[in-house]
Amino acid sequence: MSNPLILILMGLVLIFAAGVLFWPEKGFFAKRKKHKWKKTRVFIEDALKHLYDCEYKKINCSVNSIAGNLSIGGDHAAKLIARLEAMGLITSLADNLQLTPEGRSYALRVIRIHRLWERYLADETSIGETDWHNRAEEQEHVLTVDEANYLAAQLSNPLYDPHGDPIPTASGELPVPKGKSLISMANGESAQIIHIEDEPPEVFAQLAALGLYPGVNIRMIDLSKDRIRFAANGEECILAPIFANNVTVAPVPERDKYVTEYRTLSSLEIGEGAVVIGISKACRGQQRRRLMDLGVVPGSKITAELKGVGGDPVAYNIRGATIALRKEQAKQIYIKVSKEEMAEA
Repeated sequence: MSNPLILILMGLVLIFAAGVLFWPEKGFFAKRKKHKWKKTRVFIEDALKHLYDCEYKKINCSVNSIAGNLSIGGDHAAKLIARLEAMGLITSLADNLQLTPEGRSYALRVIRIHRLWERYLADETSIGETDWHNRAEEQEHVLTVDEANYLAAQLSNPLYDPHGDPIPTASGELPVPKGKSLISMANGESAQIIHIEDEPPEVFAQLAALGLYPGVNIRMIDLSKDRIRFAANGEECILAPIFANNVTVAPVPERDKYVTEYRTLSSLEIGEGAVVIGISKACRGQQRRRLMDLGVVPGSKITAELKGVGGDPVAYNIRGATIALRKEQAKQIYIKVSKEEMAEA
């Protein structure tokens, strides 16, 4: 005859095991189902983003393009498209997939979160630009609409992300694309970078390493089928056409033309003085605020006083105080060296 205590213990174990496996929301199967849905949701939202990107650029979207963009097999892409159609988010016309109004609205919500988060990382943190995209990819599937709206308000409702992509409004509005590719410039022509494509990451990393970002003024030196040579921030850059195609330019706004006319602080010799004209748009977030707190604002008189061992950092006198700046920091500060400006300052 079985011991009643053993039977009770066995029953408790079975009840506990059943709870672990089947408990609503917190049980093993509930968590597994939730995890599976989250994974499916990521694919759905990434596919909608790709569809909207194709629509925005006026190019066709197909099963193959979705498979390539999401790095999945053709069968997986076909099943995903069937699911999107069943959800009423897309329609299929011949070999071209199109978003329905509901699908477009959903895609814009995801894109809004992604670009707002990149803007936040650029302006409020010291995270490197090559990490912005992946961090935003994680948050776009997590943040709610209300959280995104709150973030937008905290950032003063920015219009563009740090790559120059427009941020959809809360109602899903976006401006019409503008500008032209860097490879369409003529020799001797000047322009300003307004957008840099952040995918694929390997290409973006090289563009970032050259110091290219929205707001940089450039001048085309030589363009051929094998390479493109241009000046950016006073330095010569060389790119393969396939890389340069990821850069969009537009005419230089009047307010930003000083970038091509003035020097950077790093070029100042010891004992030489100048007047601060502005700070590069590549200097963001905490670093930009620190420079402004130190008095590096338009109109301030600044003098190079002393070089450190090896020439870096350099001590500068600004508004009666001495500050030390690394060469990389000084290269982001625009100055004007002129007797008239110095006398007025």
